[in-house]
Amino acid sequence: MPAVHALTRAYRLLERALDGLSLADFRVLSAVGGGEERASRLAARLALGKPAISASVDSLCRRGLLRRAPLDADQRVLSLALTPDGEHVLSEAERRMTDIVEGLAGRTADPGATLTALAALNAAIDAQHDERLAAGQTRKERG
Repeated sequence: MPAVHALTRAYRLLERALDGLSLADFRVLSAVGGGEERASRLAARLALGKPAISASVDSLCRRGLLRRAPLDADQRVLSLALTPDGEHVLSEAERRMTDIVEGLAGRTADPGATLTALAALNAAIDAQHDERLAAGQTRKERG
C-alpha cells in the first residue's frame, strides 16, 4: 500500500534529521516539553514499555537534556524537566523535522491539504490511543 510505504519512508527521513537522537528520545523530550513530567505517564502516553522509557530517560539525563527532581513531598516519585540544552535540542529537532515535512508537502499537488491530512492523522492516532487507555482502565475495573 503506497500510504504505508510513504509513512515508513518519512519516518526514516525524520529520524535522520534528529542528529543523534532516536525518535523514541525525541518523543520523550517532546512529551516532557509539552508538560508531561512523570515517567509512568510517559510510558502510557507514548505507548512504550516502562523499560524503554527508563532507558531513554536515563540516556537523556546522562546527556544533560533532561533532569529528574522529586515531585512534591514524595521522594519516590520523580518529575522530569527539560534542561536548557534539552530545550535547545528539542527546538532544533522540531525545526529540522518541520522543514522536512513542509518540503515534502510542497512537492504534492495540494500542500495545504497534505498538511491538513497529516494533522487529521495525528488526531486519529490520539483518539485511538485514548480509546485504548479507556478500554484498559475498564478491564482493570472489571478485573
